[in-house]
Amino acid sequence: MELGQMPAAVVHLRRATQLSPGRADYATQMARLLVSLRAFQEAHSYADQAVRLEPHDAYSLDTLGVVFTRINEHARALALFEKAVLMVPGEAVFRYNYGTSLLFSGRAEEAEAEYRKCLELAPGYWRAYASLANVKRWANGCNNISLYERAAAAAAAERSAEGSLYVNLALAKEQEDVGDYPAAFASYVRAKNSQKALRNYVSEADLKLFEGLQKAFDGVDDFEGGADCDEPIFVLGMPRSGTTLVERIISSHPDVHSAGELQNFPMMVKRLSGTRTNAVTDVATLTALDGMDWKALGQGYVKSTLPGTAGARRFVDKLPHNFLYVGHIAKALPKARIILLRRDPVDTCLSNFRQLFSLSSSVYDYSFDLLDTGRYYLMFDRLMDYWCQRLGERVLVVHYEKLVERQEDETRRIIEFCGLEWTDACMRFEENSAPVATASVVQVRSKLTKEYVGRWQRYGEAVDPLRQLLKAADAI
Repeated sequence: MELGQMPAAVVHLRRATQLSPGRADYATQMARLLVSLRAFQEAHSYADQAVRLEPHDAYSLDTLGVVFTRINEHARALALFEKAVLMVPGEAVFRYNYGTSLLFSGRAEEAEAEYRKCLELAPGYWRAYASLANVKRWANGCNNISLYERAAAAAAAERSAEGSLYVNLALAKEQEDVGDYPAAFASYVRAKNSQKALRNYVSEADLKLFEGLQKAFDGVDDFEGGADCDEPIFVLGMPRSGTTLVERIISSHPDVHSAGELQNFPMMVKRLSGTRTNAVTDVATLTALDGMDWKALGQGYVKSTLPGTAGARRFVDKLPHNFLYVGHIAKALPKARIILLRRDPVDTCLSNFRQLFSLSSSVYDYSFDLLDTGRYYLMFDRLMDYWCQRLGERVLVVHYEKLVERQEDETRRIIEFCGLEWTDACMRFEENSAPVATASVVQVRSKLTKEYVGRWQRYGEAVDPLRQLLKAADAI
């Protein structure tokens, strides 16, 4: 596993679990390996086995917590993280994971305490700084800016790119909170620049993907013949455009289960495409349409979401980048609902630049530069226009600003599109107690506000180059 030799690791760990079926640590490591390979159903089975064997070491408990987090069983994860901390209270990583799970569950004050304890134990546990900054909105006289300034100096002295990334993101977040937007923008630039060169991102590679995808589906004449399944509701769009908000609105309905940001559909496409490339989201895989068994794709995807989605009439999959799979979804699942979020282009791009997404995924590499983000948005914009023209009423377009302005009208439109009976609970999404594991973890626990509409205006001339890029393409 440490050498990245995953096929061999699977063989040996599976054999170990067979030879010693009573070893909780073996089952735990097998679950960890499988979840890293996105084999979520099998990982779930091994994780359940490990829990039944009642592991007694804190490391296994923490590892299982990570596994259950990855498969969107956050309540189980929280309990395991808590046990690990109680067993070994002086381990910083256990404190951090427990704090993050608490935050997902809406327990922000307790999460803050765990992040502070983590940093007391290990001041160089860099990601904890960014997490601490995001537990709430800070104010003048009550913030951690001086702490981050000292940590930034330490990261610079150590020449730590990771430290510079996380600490400057934390600094930027709290500088925003106190209204110092010029300083915040400069901190965001420092944070993202610390990683930009390491990502080796070029917009032309994504352009080939987007154009290749559209060209491939030009040859698809109809979008019928897939699986006869009406359970999935796909909420997709650019990250930070309101996808979590809409997911929370829909999943507040008693007949709907929130499945989180599932990787299942992209993985099923990869599996059935027959391509041998290492990447999941690449031109070869996304354009391998000839010979695709669309019915098997739809059925296999829905089956792969079990058992988590079994108890509800509908489930929401809100992986934003499923926008790359709109054609595949429409063909494989003709009865699935597809909801596309749109938000002001400048706000969308700025919010993507401000956010740190998964460093393990290359699909977010555009977000380390504001103009790269703008170019990526333009590709997204053209592709979504293409699908709206091709699929018509099969795609419901929801504009974030309209949802904020006319909450009930837009909410009723969304619920009707999903084929659900109206319930007032969907208007009170902030009361939804289900865990949230996205960047909007704090915002979606509050009522709708106009505060995030036109947010880019606070940054003044810093966003002028982005606006010029978008304006030249008639996107604004």
